[in-house]
Amino acid sequence: MAFTRRAVLVGAGAALGVAGARAFGPQALVLDGVPLIVPQGGAAVLNDASLLSETPIFRHIVLRDDPGEVLLAALRAELREAAAAGRPVNLAAARHSMGGQSIPREGHAITFDNGLVEASGDTYRVHAGARWYQVIAALDPLGLSPKVMQTNADFGVAATFSVGAHGWPTAFGPMGSTVRSVKMLMADGSHITASRTENADLFAAAMGGYGLIGLITEMEVEAAANQLLEPGFEVMAAEDFPAAFAAAVKRVPMAYGRMNIDRAGFFREAMLGTWTPVAGEIPPASGSGWMAKASRAIFRAQPGNEWVKRRRWGIETGIGARMAGAASRSSLMNEPVVTLDDRDPSRTDILHEYFVAPERFGDFLAICRAIIPASYQELLNVTLRWVERDETALLSYAPQGPRIASVLLFSQEMSLRGEADMAWMTGRLIEAVQGIGGSYYLPYRPHASPAQFRAGYARAEEFAALKRRVDPGLLFRNALWDRYIASL
Repeated sequence: MAFTRRAVLVGAGAALGVAGARAFGPQALVLDGVPLIVPQGGAAVLNDASLLSETPIFRHIVLRDDPGEVLLAALRAELREAAAAGRPVNLAAARHSMGGQSIPREGHAITFDNGLVEASGDTYRVHAGARWYQVIAALDPLGLSPKVMQTNADFGVAATFSVGAHGWPTAFGPMGSTVRSVKMLMADGSHITASRTENADLFAAAMGGYGLIGLITEMEVEAAANQLLEPGFEVMAAEDFPAAFAAAVKRVPMAYGRMNIDRAGFFREAMLGTWTPVAGEIPPASGSGWMAKASRAIFRAQPGNEWVKRRRWGIETGIGARMAGAASRSSLMNEPVVTLDDRDPSRTDILHEYFVAPERFGDFLAICRAIIPASYQELLNVTLRWVERDETALLSYAPQGPRIASVLLFSQEMSLRGEADMAWMTGRLIEAVQGIGGSYYLPYRPHASPAQFRAGYARAEEFAALKRRVDPGLLFRNALWDRYIASL
C-alpha cells in the first residue's frame, strides 16, 4: 500500500473536541476500510492504554480466584455462554496494549487480578493475572529477581508472555524465553499444559499469540539471583552505538540506550547505560527513585519546546548520570508506568517499536531522521534494548538474529488530525524498516497495512491454521485477529 498523509473521515467534519473520557466523538477514522477509532455505542465499553480504542463489549468480569477448580469453573461457564451466543472472549490484565488487542468486540472481556506467586528453587509459579511488582515483592526476600520482565512493573505476567514482550536484562530474547510452561484453558474446555516439550506447538503459538490460542491460568517462570549493580554511562555518536551495545551485553547483566531527540541533534547522539555487579549488601527492592519522579515535569514539558528537549538531554547525560547510584537488579525493574504519566486530556502517549539488526542500525537512524520530523508528532523519548534471536514464537519479531529494539514514545494530539498523521507516519516507518530487513511490534496502534503485517510476520498463516484447528469456532478473538489474521 502506498502511504499518503490522509485518512477517510466518517461523520460530520474533521474538527473534534475531546470528551470527558478522552475518547473521540461520533466520527471514526478508517484505514484500509477498518475503523481505527470506535465510537461509543454499546451499553458497556472498554478502552486500552491508547485511549483511542473505545470498544463496545457484551460484558466485563474480573476474576481473582487462585488457579484451581473455582477459577476454571467460572471460565468454562463464560466460554459456554459466549460460544452459544457466537460472541468472542478475551482475557487480559492491565490492558496496556494500544490497538484493541486486549478487547473482544461485543464479547466477553475477562480481567485476571490475582497476585499469587510461589517460588521454588530457581523458578516461580505465578497466577496469570499477577503483576510484575507482585512478583518482585515475592522474590526479593528470597534473594531472587525476575530473569526477564518488561518495563513497567504494573503489567501482567501472562500478558507479557502473550505479547512477546522483552526486557532490558541481557542477553535474552523475549520474556517467553524464560517461561518453562503455561497452563491454558482451551476453547473446548480442556485445561492443558504447554511447554517446549509438551504441546510445543501450542506453546509456540501462545508465546506472542495475544490470547488467541487459549486462556492462560498459571505459569512456571525462571528466576535469577538478585544483584547489586553499579551504573556507568557513555555518550557517543549514534552510529557508534551498535558496536558499543553489542560489546556491553557480553559483559554486564543489564544495559540500555537512549537517543538525543531535539531537532539539532536528532538521532545523532546516543547514550549507553550499563549496570555492573558490585559487592555489597543488597537493599530491599524499592520503587521509583526521587530522580525519576523529579524528572516528570521536564519530561512532560517537551512537546513543542526544543529548549526543554535540549535541557532534558543535557540533564540525562550530565547531572542525572553522575547522580545515579548503585541499585539492586529488582529495584531497577520495579518502575510503575505512572511515574511519567501523561495528565493532559488533549493528548495521549503512543508507543512504537522497531527491531533492526545491529549492522543496519545506521540505516534505521537515517530512516528516523527522514520521516519523523516531517510529521506533526512530538517524540518524547527513545529507549534502546538488546533482544536475542527468538525461534520459538510463531509471531516472532526477531526470528533471524539479535536485534536492537528501538522503543519510541510519542505524545499524540487527541484529534482526528493527530490520528491521521500518526497513521501516515507509522506506515512510512514500517515500510522503510522492513526495507532494511527489520520488523515492527504488534501491541501498538493498528496502522500497519495487512500487507505489512504479512511481510513482518512470515509464520502468520501457520499461526492462523493452528488457531483454527484448536479453536474452530473462533471463540478467542480481538482486534489483532479481526484486522490482520482472520483473512489468512
